[in-house]
Amino acid sequence: MQLLERWGPDQCEFVSLDAANALCRRLTLGHYENFSVLSRFMPAPMRDGACAVYAFCRWADDLADESPSTDRAKVLLAWWRDQLQACFNGDATHPVFVALMPAIEHHGLEQSPFEDLLAAFGHDQDVQRYATWTSLLDYCSRSANPVGRLVLRLGGAHESPRQLELADRVCSGLQLANHWQDVRRDLLERNRVYLPADMHEIPEFEQRLSKTCVQGHAPDQTFLTAYRDLVKRLVARTRPFLESVDALLEEAPAAIRPMLWLFGAGGLAVLDGIHRCQHETVLTRPRVSKWRKAMLLLHARRLAP
Repeated sequence: MQLLERWGPDQCEFVSLDAANALCRRLTLGHYENFSVLSRFMPAPMRDGACAVYAFCRWADDLADESPSTDRAKVLLAWWRDQLQACFNGDATHPVFVALMPAIEHHGLEQSPFEDLLAAFGHDQDVQRYATWTSLLDYCSRSANPVGRLVLRLGGAHESPRQLELADRVCSGLQLANHWQDVRRDLLERNRVYLPADMHEIPEFEQRLSKTCVQGHAPDQTFLTAYRDLVKRLVARTRPFLESVDALLEEAPAAIRPMLWLFGAGGLAVLDGIHRCQHETVLTRPRVSKWRKAMLLLHARRLAP
């Protein structure tokens, strides 16, 4: 949020294209979950564009989640939407959009995926609970799937209906895995519960969930057992989404197959971590170990053309 003092609604320092690209690259490489995907497996022609897309998402996410109030978040997201429109009109001023504008022209990026992502960030300001699995998947269609479509376009894929369907499944799977991993953090830091209500019949679920998160231990063994079973079923339902990456590789250009495989494998590694902690994500946040990341990177290298 400190960057708003330099590049915010009230003032925006001019930066060159090189400086804008460098800023977006730092944002991308500085996030731990990107574990060297960019530098190792992303084809050079798409790197600057991919960093700009990531920076767009990172800024929007922070504007939505780090603002002091919902009202302020909505104001900043509206400003970000105006910046996006100006970018597609060829009049970028913010460094993220200065970096994004050449990618739009070079790769033929469309505005609709960016609009869908902003709609998802706005949705988070008003909706913190999900009654059904279907409603959660609908949210994923805007919060995650547009990213996959942008990656395909950046990677030169021909974007057949089959490719788009498979990319959507993988991206939804990644988003769902993140939700099951971050149950405790989402509730304590954002007051959000992504666990669909129609997936369980646990009495007084939210009260017991909240008490467990706050105390750091289950208020009763019955709840913890039921919670484990819920997350176990959610993980089982999510796994086929991520396994769709194998079919996507058959459809995708060879140059981006290692990167795409790593996305899917990384999500599956998160699910495996949830299994290893006995599905107790209400108490802990499982993470992919450095050793596992190294093994994933090694396998992805074998897929390189």
